[in-house]
Amino acid sequence: MKSILLRFGELYLKGNNRYIFENKLIENIKFSLKSFTYKFEKTFGRYIISNYSQSEEFEIIKKLKNVFGLHSLSIAEEVDSIEEDIVKEVLKINVANKSFKVFVKRADKNFNKSSMVFASELGEKLLKKNSSSKVDLYNPQVEIHIDIRMNGKSYIFTNNIKCQGGLPLGTSGKGLLLLSGGIDSPVAGYLIGKRGMKIEAIHFHSYPYTSEQAKDKVIQLAKRLTSYLGEIKLHIVSFTKVQEEIHKNCLSEYMITIMRRIMMRIAEQIAEQNSLQAVITGESLGQVASQTIESMMVTGNVLKHIPILRPCIAMDKEDIIKVSNEIDTYDISILPYEDCCTVFLPKNPIIKPSLERCEKEEKKLNLEELVLDCLKNEEIIILN
Repeated sequence: MKSILLRFGELYLKGNNRYIFENKLIENIKFSLKSFTYKFEKTFGRYIISNYSQSEEFEIIKKLKNVFGLHSLSIAEEVDSIEEDIVKEVLKINVANKSFKVFVKRADKNFNKSSMVFASELGEKLLKKNSSSKVDLYNPQVEIHIDIRMNGKSYIFTNNIKCQGGLPLGTSGKGLLLLSGGIDSPVAGYLIGKRGMKIEAIHFHSYPYTSEQAKDKVIQLAKRLTSYLGEIKLHIVSFTKVQEEIHKNCLSEYMITIMRRIMMRIAEQIAEQNSLQAVITGESLGQVASQTIESMMVTGNVLKHIPILRPCIAMDKEDIIKVSNEIDTYDISILPYEDCCTVFLPKNPIIKPSLERCEKEEKKLNLEELVLDCLKNEEIIILN
């Protein structure tokens, strides 16, 4: 019988709290497979998916690969932990004209042979059946694994499919992602999700200076992220009036800095209203004028109650693009629809803003009214 063997990684490090992480991981696995019929079994150090339709195997694997907390999986043949049954299944594996190595993991110590002895015997039987083959302990063409579990079953497989790793989604609190529509912020959302944080997202748009296509682009990005992050509540905030007021009243070189400070104020209020514990951005140190250490200090200064998390902070653009391609958001991010950060863009934005000067410029604005107006006109979209 075909089964899928699931392995987890970092959960081994969680000591007495491990059950909390395991329970959440199991919950997330079952949620990801909610549209399929299958049997789920937990055995020490492994989860097993069986009794599923073979025609759905590809889609099941696709879903499982995106579950944070799973380290790897294998499609295995499941047999009773009887030596003859295991030998019979192993001998079905085609190693003709190939080098191979046999690995035996004996979690069930009641099995009557040690891992090393049984692996050696299986290797001998394979060589006897396939005279053109050879054993290679260091660089085999085929790796044959026999995992003898404590449920009385053994799992024979030659594949090891990498999963996302990380921590189960929902074990590290909840945060609010600033989702701009560019390449960086979706990557930041993915990376923080991989550390177990569930997210909601906020997008600032400036219609009619930015198009409806720009808004739709962000909705597409959030939808794409749900493959990894589950349901996402997307807060869409009209930022047009704020930008017009900054453009009309403040120094042009400080426009981006003041704009981002107001975004942070709005984000903090929405986070507090929705019991979110952090603001998440796609900032990468030194990448653009608004991402110098001075700029980030000044824009982050307005947050009073929650921290800013910057998962991309030490990544260069090539690193970020690589992840963007891996999570399938890059093709959407490069669609040619501009976001609000390009509206009234100054020729020479300041790269080392002064906090004192920012606060002086902000006194030219009715900040409380602008923030309140944005919050009143918030649009919410639930994506899953």
